[in-house]
Amino acid sequence: MANDDLPYRGFNFRVEIDGISEAGFQECSGLDVTTDPVEYREGTDPNHVRHLTGLNKYSPITLKRGVSDSSSLWDWRKKVIDGKTERKNVSIVLLNEAREEKLRWNLSKAWPSKWTAPTFNSTSNEVAIESLEIVYDEMKKG
Repeated sequence: MANDDLPYRGFNFRVEIDGISEAGFQECSGLDVTTDPVEYREGTDPNHVRHLTGLNKYSPITLKRGVSDSSSLWDWRKKVIDGKTERKNVSIVLLNEAREEKLRWNLSKAWPSKWTAPTFNSTSNEVAIESLEIVYDEMKKG
């Protein structure tokens, strides 16, 4: 099997957000698209349901990272809270072992719909992880 036939590893990824460059993420999940079927009936065949394609729905993505002094993601979320939503383009980039770009998913008109603070536990020594949920209008694989 040639190296080109091997699947890419899930830990080699990068998230690019317009205007935010210092955000490194531990995890990115939820990248998917669903097309709802619309049921209908033809008058000549009343006993069978037919299906048309309905609306495309893009699930929110969730980004997780260790809490740091950087406030750029919180500032972006705060604009939504204040009613001044700023939409940005977001890209999820899959890299190969040599850290070269292999696949890209471009999310357009994205904005952060939810921010979750870390869980604090005085008996743990794990990194404090915050999460940001981002919704978007369209996804294109590039």
